[in-house]
This record gives sequence, structure tokens and C-alpha cells, in this order.
Amino acid sequence: MHSWHTTDTAAPQTSQEIDPYRFPGAWYLGGRTVDTLTDSAGDYLLPAPDPRERVPYVLPIGDQRRLEVQTALTAAGVAPRPGDFAAIDALCVLEDSAFSTVLRWITGG
Repeated sequence: MHSWHTTDTAAPQTSQEIDPYRFPGAWYLGGRTVDTLTDSAGDYLLPAPDPRERVPYVLPIGDQRRLEVQTALTAAGVAPRPGDFAAIDALCVLEDSAFSTVLRWITGG
């Protein structure tokens, strides 16, 4: 077995010396907190969106069902192919009980 050893390279001293792709969580450096890893580039985090400003939109039932079928197929390991969309559309017009039964068959639940 190989034993652990240290190298002679010095630890990074500034945020510019830290590789953000190699150390994505390196926010604490040498006893001080680094404000941002990309402070020299002028990048900053955007504020969270205000939920009160969200546009009210309800997805039509056919689109909701299409997403449910595609999600269930993908989760089951069967990614829908481009030619399968006609069959998915046919499933989306089934009545509620038949549609939920088909989804239960796909998901194994």
C-alpha cells in the first residue's frame, strides 16, 4: 500500500489562486472568509425571485398528462423516442381512471 505524503507546494493565499472547478466550496481561506470566488470577474449571485411576481399560468391537462407519461417512462428507464409521441398523445386523451392505471403500470406502483 502507498502511504500518504504531502507536497512542497504552498496553499493558495488569495481567491484568485483557488480553482473554483476543483474546489467549488472553498469559501473559507486562511482565517478569513472569501466573499466570492470570482470577485475579479465581477460575477455575483442573483436574488431569489419574488413569488408574488410570478405569472399565474395553469398547464393544460393534455400537456400535464404528456409530461407525466414522459416522466414515468424515463424514470422506468424507457426514454420516449421521437416516433412515440403519437402513442403518448393517444394516452393523454384517455379518461382519468384509465390514464392513472396506465401510469401505475408504467411505474410499477
